[in-house]
Amino acid sequence: MIKKFKTFEEARRDLWVMNPDKAYYQRVAEFYELASSLVKRKIPRGVFKFRTFEEAQKHRETYY
Repeated sequence: MIKKFKTFEEARRDLWVMNPDKAYYQRVAEFYELASSLVKRKIPRGVFKFRTFEEAQKHRETYY
């Protein structure tokens, strides 16, 4: 959807939703669902210890 504004003030005011409705929350949920589906990295949590630089480099290439 494209919106046109006459002034920067109008555009600035349009950034904030003071009284969100169910449709607003649905759009936000859909946006986050789309964003999370586009992220390809699944990085495991934690601190990792490596014996060699090569082992660390292989881990880095796998997840980053």
